[in-house]
Amino acid sequence: MKLVRYGEAGQEKPGIFDQEGNIRDLSEHIHDIDGSVLAPDSLDKLARLNLNDLSRVEGAPRIGPPVANVGKLVCIGLNYRLHAEEAGLKIPEEPILFMKATTSIVGPNDDLMLPKGSKKTDWEVELTVAIGRVARYVEESEAFDYVAGYCVANDVSERAFQIEGTGQWVKGKSADTFCPLGPFLATRDEIPDPQNLNLWLDVDGKRYQSGSTDDMIFGVAHIVSYVSRYMTLMPGDLILTGTPSGVGFGLNPPVFLRPGNQVRLGVEGLGEQVQNVVDFQR
Repeated sequence: MKLVRYGEAGQEKPGIFDQEGNIRDLSEHIHDIDGSVLAPDSLDKLARLNLNDLSRVEGAPRIGPPVANVGKLVCIGLNYRLHAEEAGLKIPEEPILFMKATTSIVGPNDDLMLPKGSKKTDWEVELTVAIGRVARYVEESEAFDYVAGYCVANDVSERAFQIEGTGQWVKGKSADTFCPLGPFLATRDEIPDPQNLNLWLDVDGKRYQSGSTDDMIFGVAHIVSYVSRYMTLMPGDLILTGTPSGVGFGLNPPVFLRPGNQVRLGVEGLGEQVQNVVDFQR
């Protein structure tokens, strides 16, 4: 299934894509797409619905982030070999964890706002994992049982905030609009092998990132297991699994986002996003 939330920001409705790419309304069956809906029993009930019986959504509504009420945004740093090399850093011996504020979450095609004082805002296309069951001390061999599905994220990063001064990653990752998600959440059955997906990102039509999840240092199963050792993962929590090479600060000379840029990105089987870069707006 490809689950989607559509409508104005803060008023999104739950939906599902049919085989023709139309959005079908799920409002009569679920209140929203959140952690309670991502539990296995709830997903099984949705999978048994006849989509032709659901109302078709007309027009081209705004697409919101595919998961509502996200409790935690857990991120993995330097998780692609080529990205670690372009950053001039050694390959990590274990996953690098950091958090990103949930207030950074927006829809996949919403504007990307540069925060006040930004000089080095950068891009990062990432495969994102949605948790569907409470996960504590999960064995790697059982990790996929706790995965509800996958979506695309742009882990937008202000490198001066992240690296310079006190060098706090969360500070450089958490500005409003710094986590576009979607366009949809694909349930786990839609992506049988998350370690064999192409990822890409363009700025103003120029390809900067082009990689594959097979370059991950730590795969999805390992990441879910590892994170669950250090915190309880709840249904609806999201894990951003890292980005391939080609980020702006790794180029020579570096390239950063400016108002008027357009960012387009995607992950194989999970759709694409388009963001217009604008100055900060209250």
